Amino acid sequence: MSKITLFNGKTVEIGCLSCALTSGEIEAVGGVIVESEYFHAHQDVAYPIEGLVILASKRHIKCFDELNDLEKVDYINLLSKIRKAQRGVLGIEHVYYFYNEDTTHHFHTWMVPRYNWMYEFGRSVESVRPVLLHARNRLNNAENLKSVMEGIEALKKELNP
Repeated sequence: MSKITLFNGKTVEIGCLSCALTSGEIEAVGGVIVESEYFHAHQDVAYPIEGLVILASKRHIKCFDELNDLEKVDYINLLSKIRKAQRGVLGIEHVYYFYNEDTTHHFHTWMVPRYNWMYEFGRSVESVRPVLLHARNRLNNAENLKSVMEGIEALKKELNP
């Protein structure tokens, strides 16, 4: 079991965050953005950045090469749809994608938007951690959380016609 602090300040103790979210054991902040047979997309629960989407496998696997053929097709199709919605509805021009196999959760991809304010932290992958910490520590306020929730609702509306 591990303790996870959500960006709303709530701490939960769970075995696997991805399993807890995709199964509905705990609800993602703002709920499910979109899901398919094999994947579940939600706002990142730890960092309050509008449009920061996590696309997680419903099956408990760790590595990209463990996806079966149906999951691979579903993954790329859903990832593309989410990205199109980020651009079209939220105006997000650039995204950093992250996927790591040594995670304590299971297979998931972070879709981290790049906003102008983030460039003060740099323009490389090394800037992402300071951006995330800044969001958790400085953007955890009512105004920003309202923006995050509005972004979730806009993505849901676009992706679930």
